[in-house]
Amino acid sequence: MEHIEAVVVGAGVIGLATARALARAGHDVIILEAEDAFGTVTSSRNSEVIHAGIYYAADSLKARLCVEGKIRLYDYCARHGVGHDRCGKLIVATDESELPVLDDLKRRAAVNGVDDLVHLSPAEVAARESAVHCLGALLSPSTGIIDSHGLMLAYLGDAEDAGAMLALNAPAAGGRVSDDGIVLNVGGDAPVSFCARLVVNAAGLDANGLAASIDGMPADKVPTRYMVKGSYYTLPGRSPFSHLIYPAPNQVSLGVHATVDLGGQCRFGPDAEWVETIDYDVDPARADVFYDAVRRFWPDLEDGALEPGYSGIRPKVQAPGEPAADFMIQGPADHGVPGLVNLFGIESPGLTSSLALADEVLRRLGLNTKG
Repeated sequence: MEHIEAVVVGAGVIGLATARALARAGHDVIILEAEDAFGTVTSSRNSEVIHAGIYYAADSLKARLCVEGKIRLYDYCARHGVGHDRCGKLIVATDESELPVLDDLKRRAAVNGVDDLVHLSPAEVAARESAVHCLGALLSPSTGIIDSHGLMLAYLGDAEDAGAMLALNAPAAGGRVSDDGIVLNVGGDAPVSFCARLVVNAAGLDANGLAASIDGMPADKVPTRYMVKGSYYTLPGRSPFSHLIYPAPNQVSLGVHATVDLGGQCRFGPDAEWVETIDYDVDPARADVFYDAVRRFWPDLEDGALEPGYSGIRPKVQAPGEPAADFMIQGPADHGVPGLVNLFGIESPGLTSSLALADEVLRRLGLNTKG
């Protein structure tokens, strides 16, 4: 049986960032991707936002990796020519009861190391965004947008320059723990099995199933997969906003927000719908909820203006009604399998955190990082 040093399962933004980190640290790496192209699932179905690190619990992986990742990501984009824009974000309160939420967010952000938030009055908001109605807002100047495909292309280029190889149409189909490493079975047109000393399970929505299919991986260490579908609606023409516009968050989600892509088009979303099957169709009937949500901060939205856009599905490790969970980066110290790291529940701010998260994976494997 062929022996391989390191395998990364999943060529989304996290898998590619991790493969890049492993290859640049001097390891031979193969990236297995079940689809016929990289980054076609969760990594291409999101808001393409560079998050500041505002919302996450203190001392959580999400908080630490987002704040570190944001700084590194802006630098990486500048050095590699990846399209991005530090356009800033307004978190708006449209009801008196939401004003204390903004205060709480500012305090939480400061604990996480995000100390650049600024309170704005309604007049100050109007001077920046004349279309926005609110009773007050927080300005996050370090929030931005990014070309996620361009970022993944840059990560893949770095990884391949350092010797990594990408195998498409190569789904990992389970395996077993052996004395020499982890035997992986790979499907596709030319099924093969090989033994890897290091395996990073960055399979996104399929990560739980892959971990459960490895004989020798303790079943009680594999969390149940839950999924939340988020749909987006687009607004034809130029965006009425230059900043991202987010409502004050609630206990369920960050709410339906307005983002602008690098081409200047505005989209609204995502909403949050717990689902049990993967289906990316956008239900036109859900638009009614979007109109109500958007008009809280943009009352001039006209009837019939929104068009169904796209949807994405976020992997979760908590059940409906449970508190939001942290990233689950599960290494040998957690499950007892040498050389294996499982990545569960890697949702937002995964893209922002990608460079920092990749280095965290290497640390969980006991490896040095190049930076």
